[in-house]
Amino acid sequence: MTTTRSGVSGRFERLVGVIPQNDRPSPTLPDGWTVVVPDLADVPRLSELRAAQAAPFTGSDAPPTAQVENEIAGAASWTRRHLAVKDDQDVVRAWAHAHDRAAGRAVLGIEIDRGLPVEDQDRLAAWCYARLAEIGREMAELRGETTTQLDAGAFADDERLRGWLTDAGFRRARSWWQMTRPVAAEEAAPGVFPAPKDGVTVRRVAQHDNGMPVAEDLNAVHQVLETAFTDHFNSYQEYFTEFVQRLREDPGHRWDHWWLACVEDPADPTGDAVPAGALVGSQLAADDSGVEGTYIDYIGALAEARGRGVATALLHAVVADAAARGRNRVGLEVDADSPTGAEGLYRKLGWRTKYVTESWHRDVAV
Repeated sequence: MTTTRSGVSGRFERLVGVIPQNDRPSPTLPDGWTVVVPDLADVPRLSELRAAQAAPFTGSDAPPTAQVENEIAGAASWTRRHLAVKDDQDVVRAWAHAHDRAAGRAVLGIEIDRGLPVEDQDRLAAWCYARLAEIGREMAELRGETTTQLDAGAFADDERLRGWLTDAGFRRARSWWQMTRPVAAEEAAPGVFPAPKDGVTVRRVAQHDNGMPVAEDLNAVHQVLETAFTDHFNSYQEYFTEFVQRLREDPGHRWDHWWLACVEDPADPTGDAVPAGALVGSQLAADDSGVEGTYIDYIGALAEARGRGVATALLHAVVADAAARGRNRVGLEVDADSPTGAEGLYRKLGWRTKYVTESWHRDVAV
């Protein structure tokens, strides 16, 4: 995400709309259908299901094979639970997954074979969300929590998935603009973008000779983002080790895609510049044209540094970097109700909304 972030939270102080554990009859699967824990052999089919469900809204039907493989058996798998539902012909028809995202928060998702009869899709979705709710409770119990937030996503125009979420007791909590900006090769040239404002410098996170980042800079990125997003939607405290580990799990993670913006104190121009802005990026897989892109996972600036062009300078640096790497786009996500008005800046700099996603929440007792 770009203008909101999430991590580890304490217990909820107040719950809205808590749904009892036994609020409705348990959904069942058709006779002869089975549930298995998927493995690497199932990755192609799971990728196919995810791509088919997303294609009408994203405009791309490229299977996200690397991402799915990482979720199933890669670095990102240890905090996740997966269930694959197979029909009586041993074909995977549904995939349900839960990510133990934070204390008191589980991120859920389902992919249903949209080629099935509608009544079968509805039945599968009900079963998946009921089972995922139980898994979310189990995750929270292991963390010693008494309540947890189930956080599910949907494309804003996917009325069928939105209906399944409503039936499962979820409520729409937020909308997100998925924005993209084309990158031209000439944007890699020096002088294409204006220099940062006086007193602002932008640089990559420093690296040791072996390519590993300098811990002091990583801590600075974490501290800036942790502080910048404190008052944003669904913000959770996240410890440094958890923050770094989670980002490293992404297949597109690259240390040379982390940036710091430092500012001088106008009242003390002789003093050292201090970190006041940060950006964490990653490499996007090739699109339908076969060209890779850059994704901005996080960008934030401290409140006291806003208005000094910190975010603009970071964005210019990342676009120029993407152009130098031969990439054709830079993507990001922005909260539709961002308190900083970030969407206006992105539009000014060339980003446009490609599609819209939503967060749906359900709070449950453990």
